[in-house]
Amino acid sequence: MSMEVYYGAAPADIARYDTEELRSAFLIQKLFEPGKLKFIYTHVDRMIIGGACPVDAPLIFGAGGELGTDHFFSAREMGIANLGGPGEIRVDGKRFPLANRDILYVGRGAKEVVLTSADQNSPAWFYMNSVPAGADIAHRLILKSEAKPVDLGDAEHANKRRLAMYIHPEVAPSCLLLMGITDLAPGSIWNTMPPHLHERRMEAYHYFDMAQEDRVIHLMGRPEATRHLIVANGDGVLSPSWSIHMGAGTGPYAFVWGMTGENQAYNDFDPVPVARLR
Repeated sequence: MSMEVYYGAAPADIARYDTEELRSAFLIQKLFEPGKLKFIYTHVDRMIIGGACPVDAPLIFGAGGELGTDHFFSAREMGIANLGGPGEIRVDGKRFPLANRDILYVGRGAKEVVLTSADQNSPAWFYMNSVPAGADIAHRLILKSEAKPVDLGDAEHANKRRLAMYIHPEVAPSCLLLMGITDLAPGSIWNTMPPHLHERRMEAYHYFDMAQEDRVIHLMGRPEATRHLIVANGDGVLSPSWSIHMGAGTGPYAFVWGMTGENQAYNDFDPVPVARLR
């Protein structure tokens, strides 16, 4: 297991960043390497982003040494989305089978998590979001069929999309984590358009189901001083609460979104008119 630290930045800082500095501060790459478990600890609301691709042996974690706690989950909760082949997660010995696009919620107090793939030739890709938690909530598997769909946008603006809520008060409760998956309709390219700000919550994006030659142009920064990141399949983006977030793809794509902050009110945001962007 490896743990890398991202310190984030303030709006004034990124005004002087070149491309590599911006990517270093906000872009997450190479999360999924066969047989490895990788975590990113970000000082943006202390979210941990993780990726695991078990192949011929299980990948195990649960110790809290790097967090200064007895266990990883002593004061944390987590959502684990399977974006690959079928797999299984054992939490303190309890087995949860995950098909593609199922998500497991792991509550505070877990001691050991074991990740395995059903077929090493088609391994699971376990994508993780973990945030500090102040309540004990039972572990729960949320199947793709159990997620709550919300349809947004329209074809005329090329932003028609379906958002699926998994870890959400209306589907599966948590302490402070929200997590789900968004798919774009055929012919649409824009996600989260028009953009918005939510000063009371940060967000992490993970882009997947993209062709290797395609890219998403992810826009971030303050509305009056936008910046952009060129994002490939399997890349993630940290979106601080002060930043807009929206993107356009050169081909089909999907993304996992995870949020944490002061509340779990999904509609607690401030829209930003497109005409305001600079």
